[in-house]
Amino acid sequence: MDSDTERALKLFVVLARCHNSIISLTHHHLRKRRLSTSEFGVLEVLYYKGPLSLGEIAQKVLLKSGSFTYVINRLIAKEFVCCSLCPRDKRKRYAQLTPEGRQLIEHLFPLHAQIIRQAMNPLSAAEQEEAIRLLKRLGLAAAEKLQNLP
Repeated sequence: MDSDTERALKLFVVLARCHNSIISLTHHHLRKRRLSTSEFGVLEVLYYKGPLSLGEIAQKVLLKSGSFTYVINRLIAKEFVCCSLCPRDKRKRYAQLTPEGRQLIEHLFPLHAQIIRQAMNPLSAAEQEEAIRLLKRLGLAAAEKLQNLP
């Protein structure tokens, strides 16, 4: 195996392990509150964006249709989210936070943000900015390659 391939494979493994470690930290925090990462993501989107169509939410939290339906139904059952039909297009449903959902996300988000901040602390501010720039470039290039696949 050539050195370019070895380096690329090593970077892939390091990125995957880093991602898993940081996600595990946030999962632990959310599991204690009986929330999945996907459920938290929906609550966060609704908190910052307000009522949205179910399709818009699914797109923002990067969930496929079946998975998203499961997540939104769980949040409805927990009474953190409610849905209503769009007055202009009865095929569309909109979701919004209930008062309980708003209270939960207002409490959880600062804790969640602090956990992520602490996870990023090993890097200086400048290193974090550089990582953002490099990882964004890497992700955009991969997304472009994915779009060009047959």
